[in-house]
Amino acid sequence: MGATLALPGLCSLSAKALSGNPTVEVDKGAGIGARRFVAIGNLLGYQTKQLFPKTTGTDYEKTTLLEPLWEQRERLTVFRGLDHGVKGGHFAVHSFLSGVLNSEAQNRADGNVSLDQFLAEEIGHQTRFSSLTVGSEGGIHGGCQLAWTKSGVRVPPITNPADLFDKLFVSDSAERRVRREQENRVQASILDSVREEAKRLSGQVNQEDKAKLEEYFTSVRDVEKRLELRQRWTHLPKPVAPFEKPANRNAVDDLPLMYELIALALHTDSTRIATLEVGGDFLPQHLGIKKDYHGISHHGNDPESIAALITLERYQTAQYGKFVGRLSQLKDGEGSLLDSTTVLFGSGMGDANSHKNTDLPILLAGGGYKHGRFREVAREVNHKVPLCNLFVDIAQKMGVETHIFGSSTGRFA
Repeated sequence: MGATLALPGLCSLSAKALSGNPTVEVDKGAGIGARRFVAIGNLLGYQTKQLFPKTTGTDYEKTTLLEPLWEQRERLTVFRGLDHGVKGGHFAVHSFLSGVLNSEAQNRADGNVSLDQFLAEEIGHQTRFSSLTVGSEGGIHGGCQLAWTKSGVRVPPITNPADLFDKLFVSDSAERRVRREQENRVQASILDSVREEAKRLSGQVNQEDKAKLEEYFTSVRDVEKRLELRQRWTHLPKPVAPFEKPANRNAVDDLPLMYELIALALHTDSTRIATLEVGGDFLPQHLGIKKDYHGISHHGNDPESIAALITLERYQTAQYGKFVGRLSQLKDGEGSLLDSTTVLFGSGMGDANSHKNTDLPILLAGGGYKHGRFREVAREVNHKVPLCNLFVDIAQKMGVETHIFGSSTGRFA
């Protein structure tokens, strides 16, 4: 992912004097104990009657969809009542990690940036990959569409384990490394030119524009740091692969491997931020169900369709539970990788039958939180707690100083 740098607009100089300034684009390029974040999103929601317990607190009962990950219950929290207050069914699922519909984001400073990309902008330059977006690209309505930049552009996912394996473990060819070095030199030269131009302008502007230029110099220094990191990654080899390159199968059978590759990406500190989309190409046929995923999600209370959905959803919660368990087994200094990784699981769809976007299914594991509870917040409109309040808390635990995100009204207590 790149960052664009250009001189700021200065009111005390004519537009003509600033025309033709070049831009600099660089990759974001930095861990024992480092904070990490993973989000898993599902396109079609879950059977909430089979997911949510009836008893809050630490003594909540085992439900049909929680049963496959029950061994991990002390490592996770189940939330009920959190959502974004948006509407749109399928066409609002993409707001899961942003709290904002893409169609309503044009006049917002941060657009409908998703939590993963928001964090990546702040800390992503510390690792080879600022973030990894993995999972479903196809299927109904183009997948979950989890990851969005501030400019309102969707970040397309890596859709299969073979490609993800190559990205993590296969180093660039010598020819490609030479090209990267040339690109780095060109961008460093452009950066020098832009800095010199900014210095020249600083003696010709008023006090207000001097403040703008000082902010700009801060941005230049940040870009220089990121360019330096990118140059370092060009010469550093990728981690040694722990197994042979896998063959691609299908979204269902590949899901455990996608989770494993994400775990390895975190453990090798290749990235600290990742998302995984489970979309419409998650075909029931691969679990022995002879029906369409989207079709059975509109189950109309048909017992056979609900049973098929539960089979699909239990498989998904089971893989999430195994991922949580896997992170708890990987060492990270004196603790485990799970201790330093916040793992969010849920959907932008709250009801798989009517496709409502309220009362979202939310599970949170790891990250240093106190877990082992079912927490239910008020679902009445006048007392609702936005899901984005939890996102503010996650961001702060990641070391990102922010008090607002998306539709937040504060920090989740």
